[in-house]
Parts: sequence; structure tokens; C-alpha cells
Amino acid sequence: MRGAPDPKTMARALRASLSQRRIDISHSAALEIVAAQLGLENWNVAAAEMKNAKLQPDEVRFKRTSPIMRIFDEAKAKEFYLGFLGFALDWEHRFGDGFPLYAQVSRSGLTLHLSEHHGDASPGSTTFVTLEGVRGYQQELAGKNYTYGKPALEDQPWGLMMTVTDPFNNRIRFCEEKPDA
Repeated sequence: MRGAPDPKTMARALRASLSQRRIDISHSAALEIVAAQLGLENWNVAAAEMKNAKLQPDEVRFKRTSPIMRIFDEAKAKEFYLGFLGFALDWEHRFGDGFPLYAQVSRSGLTLHLSEHHGDASPGSTTFVTLEGVRGYQQELAGKNYTYGKPALEDQPWGLMMTVTDPFNNRIRFCEEKPDA
């Protein structure tokens, strides 16, 4: 319900609108209608979701993880991440002409940072990514006939996994978890 209008405000607006049409309903009836409009079972479920959506002062809520992948060649990085993996370039940053690249790429909710900056990350690192649709992604990548990599699927006890290695020896393990794992 994050980003949606407040359900209590919606219920008051509904009652006011109906009242102008000479239709009177109770506030609790309006709350039940709003809950149904939000796709929830009833007002109690909506109220519980509202409570859970509010961040408490001592609560931590992580929004996104963005692993930093150390790169050494912008053209090779773009060929791999944009061309082969199918990510979109979100933004690039350099402190000036001749400075190293720092960029963000993303696809379907996964965000990666690519950095030419010394010390940002260690080349040869591994990032583990949980996803749905690993079979389709593997078929998509296999269909591109990328010269430097032919990722295959591996059936592991924890899930179906595909590992890709970028031109800088960074590995990304894409894993679709098994339901019982």
C-alpha cells in the first residue's frame, strides 16, 4: 500500500461523494468498500497493512542492494552488461575528462554499479542473485551467441542456477530457488 492514498481519506471522500448524491453509508461501510477497492479481504486486513507500511523509529527497511562490479574497459563492460545481459544504462558519472567511469545498469529490478575506480571493488568477486525465470533468461542469453560465454543451467540442491562471468572475471550467479529449499 506504499505510495497509495490513505484508505481512511479515501473512505471519507467516498462518503462525501455519495452524500452529494443523497446516498448515506456509515464510515465503517465506506472503509470496507475502500478495502475491497484495494484488493484486500476486509478493513481489518487493510488496517494491518497500513500499520506494517509505516516505518517505526527503530526499524530498518532495506530498499535495494547494488553490488559494485570492478571493470577496466568501458566498451567491454557495455558489450557484456548492456549487449549480452540485456541491462539498461541508467546513468554514468565521471569527475571530469579522463577520469574513471562509475555507472549504474539495471534490468527487471536488479541494479548493478560498474566502476573503473581503484578500490571500489575487487575484480573476481561473485554476486548471487535470486530471480524467477532463470530458464528463459538462459535461453535468451544462449540465443545471443556471445563469443566469450555460453552460460548453462546447473541443478543445485538450493535451486536452478546459471553463472555468467564478465570480461573482468566478476561472476554473477543467477538462481531460481527451489520451492522446498
